[in-house]
Parts: sequence; structure tokens; C-alpha cells
Amino acid sequence: MNSDLYYGRKARRQHYAAEGGESPFAGKKTLIVGMARSGVALAKLLHREGAHVTVSDQKPWEAFGDQLDEIRELPLRFCLGEDGLDALKGQDLLIISPGVPIDAPIVKAAKERGIPVSGELEIASRIAKGQMVAVTGTNGKTTTVSLLGAIFTAAGKIARVCGNIGYPLSAAAMESRWDDVIVAEVSSFQLETTDTFHPLTAAVLNVTEDHLNRHGTMEVYTGLKRHIFDAQTEKDYAVLNYDDAACRAMAEGLRGRVLFFSRLQDVEQGAFVRDGQVVLRLGGEEKTVCAVEEIRIPGPHNLENALAAAAIAASRGVPAPVIRHALRTFPGVEHRIEFVRELEGVRYINDSKGTNVDSTIKAVQSMKAPTALILGGYDKHVSFDPLAEEIAKTPLIQNCVLIGVTAGQIEAALKKAGYAAVHHAATLQEAVETCRKLSRPGGSVLLSPACASFDMFSDYEQRGRIFKEIVNKLV
Repeated sequence: MNSDLYYGRKARRQHYAAEGGESPFAGKKTLIVGMARSGVALAKLLHREGAHVTVSDQKPWEAFGDQLDEIRELPLRFCLGEDGLDALKGQDLLIISPGVPIDAPIVKAAKERGIPVSGELEIASRIAKGQMVAVTGTNGKTTTVSLLGAIFTAAGKIARVCGNIGYPLSAAAMESRWDDVIVAEVSSFQLETTDTFHPLTAAVLNVTEDHLNRHGTMEVYTGLKRHIFDAQTEKDYAVLNYDDAACRAMAEGLRGRVLFFSRLQDVEQGAFVRDGQVVLRLGGEEKTVCAVEEIRIPGPHNLENALAAAAIAASRGVPAPVIRHALRTFPGVEHRIEFVRELEGVRYINDSKGTNVDSTIKAVQSMKAPTALILGGYDKHVSFDPLAEEIAKTPLIQNCVLIGVTAGQIEAALKKAGYAAVHHAATLQEAVETCRKLSRPGGSVLLSPACASFDMFSDYEQRGRIFKEIVNKLV
């Protein structure tokens, strides 16, 4: 890789400290492929850094609506409605959005021409100032980084919660300062294109089957999650879930100092539960944070998220009383087991962020009342058998209403598990109306699809918002 294109965070700090220091991207010809939120934010950032920016997307101008308004007037080269191959000529760097596969034709062409290929997370992390904390895992990322944002804010820090959460790291980098804390939610798609990405504390929360339509095998997927630690040094911290076998195995060979978290047993260094109390143990010192029952966000999965956040925050020097306050007051995040309303004695719950089997299993386990469950969506080539088995052995899940491309697969898995209370709906509106008819006072309606949303919606956020709109219009 060209050293003049790639600066580590320390080198960049020194570079910018110099009088009149120039960005390492100044004057560089960069092609950004994929104009989702992260692509737009990166285009603004690289323009500010003095790069010559070309942006490309297969969608034409008119398909974006107002999404490109932020960069419409900037002196960029726009190549919309095309694959970007023609725009690749003469470029110094190709940057792909997370939605562009690593084996896409544009990537292959760049590599054949010797053009470095990177991603928004990698490039923005080289420009961003502040302490970098990063969290990945199959489930729990958004809750954990949002909770960390609350913890660091309570500690008096400016916390920029960003990454794969809807607020790109590039946007945070535009405003960041050296005394900020940047808390990044990181996906396996983003980790495919990282090289020097260096969080001072990084965490893998869990690893279960997901995104196999993209990554092919669990070995590749797990390896990408572990890649978050690869640039760390002996001074950094690696936080891992001791109760998850795949996470526990990642500890071997890491350069960073390993902290485990566990809700089932004591750990030598990290966060754990003992006698109903959350306990921190770091550097031989042990501190009680709070009682498990004081944690505001419910469910065993959220206890794991809270333990992870406590370990991460403690590694960055946040005192236990500050962590305690945040755990007691943090209300949770939108689209994750989010209470919408109660109507005719029935509670409606939005878990649109349940985009994989394991996430929905955790939502099912959190239900405390007879529940009608809405399942189905985009096909990520995973098995629904574990979810079907959990539903079949959970008497509270009294009905399942299936939507989307995967409805047939889920029905087959449910029948295989011996579960027969299956209904179909053509739309989310119809699914909600069916659940309403099936529910009785004291019950719940839960949207937790166990699938991505792309067959019917632009993303899980749109799916969740539409679900809430439908529910709030019920009379």
C-alpha cells in the first residue's frame, strides 16, 4: 500500500500538530462507490481533506430524492447510474460502501490495476480524532454502543456514537476533537475493508449464524469479527463474551489485554455477575457496580450488553459509580424490544432490529405474556430450525404470522419442530391486523422478523417505523 495514502492515528496526530500540517488525502484522487449515508458523509469528509473526489452509484440521480442534497453543490465528480468501472481510471484509491461485496467487479478491477481498496470505516478512522472504542458481534451492538455513549457522557466526555448505527464515522470525524470518545458500531461488512483500524478498546459481543449469503461460511464470518483486534497493541484492551464459545476462542493470540464478561460465572479480568450483583475486576481490584435488577433494560441478552459496556467503560477509566448511574437510567434503543403502545389490553412491541435468528430467539425469551409473533423477510441463507425449536418449546408464543420471502422456509421449520399455530400475511399491515384478531387482553404482539428487511423495506429502521405507524393508527 502507498505510504503517502495511509497514515496511522499516531502519525496523523503528529502530522496535524505540525504548523500548516496537510491531510494525507490532500490532492489524492479517490473514487467512492455506494452513495448510502456513509458514502455521502465520506465524500464530504474527503472533500474537506483536500481530496479530488468522484462518487459513483448504480442508482441514477432521481432515485436518491433528497439524499444527496448535502453534497450536490460540492465540486465533486458524479458518476451516477453506472457501475463505476469507467470512473476507476486514474484513481489513487477506491473506497467501497459496506453494501458493495469484496468480490464485486469494481473491486477486482481496482486490484488488477494496483489501486488500493478500502472502506469508509478504515478511511474515516484515520482522519477522526479522539479515543476510539469499537464494538462488533452478531447481536447487541446498537444497544451496547448506545449504552456506552450514555456512560461516557455521564463521565463528562463528549461521546460520538457512530458507525453502523445510522450516523457514519465520517460524519463524526468532521466534528471530532482529540479529547472526544468515539464509540463505533462495526459490522462484518465494514471489517472486510479495514487494515489499520485501531480501537483502543474493541469488543466482540457474540457470534451466531448470520450473513452467510455474503460471507459463505461461519469460519469466514467469525474471522472477520476477530479482525477488529488485529491492529491492537499490548496497551489496548480486547473485550470478549466468555459465555460464547466462538468469542472465548478469539482470546488466543491477541496482543491486547483480554477482558471477559460473563453472566454465568466469575472471570479473572472483566465484568461478571455474582450473587445478583454486577462486579468489575480489573488489575487485581474488584468493585461492585449495581444489582442486576437495577439495570433498566430488560432481558438476559441486555444483561450481557450491560456487562460488556461496563468492561469497556472501565478499561477507559470510567469509575464504577458513573457506570452504575448509566445502567440504572439507560432506557434502551429504538427498534429493539421497543414498547409502542397498549390497545385493548394488548401490548405492541417493535423489535425490527431482530434481523437474525439468534436476535429473535432472545426477544422470544424476553416475552412475559401470551404473544403473537410476526416473522419473515429477506433471505440471508441461514437455518430457522433453532428459532422454530425455541418457539415450539415456549408456550407464550401462541401464534406466528409470517411475511416476506422467507415465510415458506420459516413455516417448514416450525412444522418440523411440531408448531402448528402458523398464519400468513401479504403485508406488514395485514400481519398487524391478523395479530390483533388473534390477541386477547393481557397479551402482546411482537414484531421480531429474524430476517433482514430488504425484500419489503429499505432497512430495518423503515420496517420498524412503518410498524409503529400501523400500530399507532389502530383504533
